[in-house]
Amino acid sequence: MFGKKENVSNNQETHAASSSNLINSLVAGTNIEGTIFASSDIRIDGSINGTLHCTGKVIIGQEGKVVGDIQCENAVIEGSFDGTLNVASTLNVKETASIKGEINTNKLLVQNGAVFNVSCNMGGSKIKNINDISSTPQEVEVELANTN
Repeated sequence: MFGKKENVSNNQETHAASSSNLINSLVAGTNIEGTIFASSDIRIDGSINGTLHCTGKVIIGQEGKVVGDIQCENAVIEGSFDGTLNVASTLNVKETASIKGEINTNKLLVQNGAVFNVSCNMGGSKIKNINDISSTPQEVEVELANTN
């Protein structure tokens, strides 16, 4: 009898400790319209048409599609996004991603092959649209990473 109580309390402690590592999942074939609030990470392999507020990481899988607004801490985009994306920390755009709209983020990684047609604010300063850049040559300092 006492052993069962101890096991129950150990299970409760294990569940409480691991609950911060839980990931919400929207599987392929699931479509949601409206507003979603997530207090932990969320992976989207279905589709959302609306608004998503997430205190953790948002992952849009290769088959995932979001049309609307997202506000989150971090994001990894492998699928399709069209709307306004506000990322407090880091946005990682994978080579399979297709993104249109407005992006606000602190850090940005875009892999080769991604479709990235956005207006972007990064680290508090607006990134200029290619059409807004004058045709007059300007000195630009560029640091290239050696990938060999």
